[in-house]
Amino acid sequence: MNYKAKEIAELLNGIIEGDETVSVNTLSKIEEGVPGSISFLANPKYTQFIYTTQASIVIVDKDFKPENPVATTLIRVENAYVAFAQLLDFYHKSKTDKKGISSQAFVSETASIGKNVYIGEFAYIGDDVVVGDNSKIYPQAFIDQNSRIGAGTTIFAGVKIYSETLIGNNCVIHAGVVIGGDGFGFAPQDDNQYKKIAQIGNVIIEDDVEIGANTTIDRATLGSTIIRKGVKLDNLIQVAHNVEIGENTVVAAQTGISGSTKIGKNCMIAGQVGIIGHLNIGDNVKISAQSGITSSIKEGLIMFGSPAFESSKYRKAYVHFRNLDKIVARIDKLEAQAKENK
Repeated sequence: MNYKAKEIAELLNGIIEGDETVSVNTLSKIEEGVPGSISFLANPKYTQFIYTTQASIVIVDKDFKPENPVATTLIRVENAYVAFAQLLDFYHKSKTDKKGISSQAFVSETASIGKNVYIGEFAYIGDDVVVGDNSKIYPQAFIDQNSRIGAGTTIFAGVKIYSETLIGNNCVIHAGVVIGGDGFGFAPQDDNQYKKIAQIGNVIIEDDVEIGANTTIDRATLGSTIIRKGVKLDNLIQVAHNVEIGENTVVAAQTGISGSTKIGKNCMIAGQVGIIGHLNIGDNVKISAQSGITSSIKEGLIMFGSPAFESSKYRKAYVHFRNLDKIVARIDKLEAQAKENK
């Protein structure tokens, strides 16, 4: 990235105040600004830094009125925070705008590769794989046979995608993710050993899904494990076989979802939640961090605790729990008085 103030102002529909020819090649916090960087001022708590920052350009609100001289070039916009977010998105896209297939990648002769695709070094594209237009497959990614990758999807380095996996359009799969590994299926035998049950289903990931680093999604025993449109999964999440996660649900790190559980749409699941198998979680449910879910949940409830229960009951119970020592002391005193009165 190397852009002049004039070009950035045109991108953000802003007004330049200062040197329109000054150029920048990186982004920075306003308090850590260096020459050649661009920053922004949106929070009044950081106003002091605009008078000392070394950033070459600072984006500010249209109505910003400096109280002291400002050395940096300003770009005035309607909303500095929104404009800087737009700039971040533009910077990210320009940085990751890769095309072409590396000579060090393996692409099966039977694979179908779309237009403007990037496939990096040591990536593996198996038999009958389909990769859609404008998708990016980073180095050392593995995509096994009969899998389909939609248009505009990014698969980062080291991702492992097992056979028959279907991934939609505009998805982002971060490094280290494993999709389509065997579900945890073992049948106990009379001799106390376990016989593996073949996992012959697949994984379906719909459009606009983002999956964080080192998350694992198991293939179904039969049928499909399904991640619906717009779902966002954090890092280090385990999704077991035949799970279904509804549209626009978000799940934070270190959560584990056991087999065949169905989660509704627009749910919010915080970090380190454990959910047992074969449950139904309704739409718009919120589950707090470290909750243990052992039974199905109706639509719209907020759950706390382990085992979890509804938030209003949890808060009442927690008040009593915090006073448990006092309650025990009162009971002991009442019991002692009862003995004396016999």
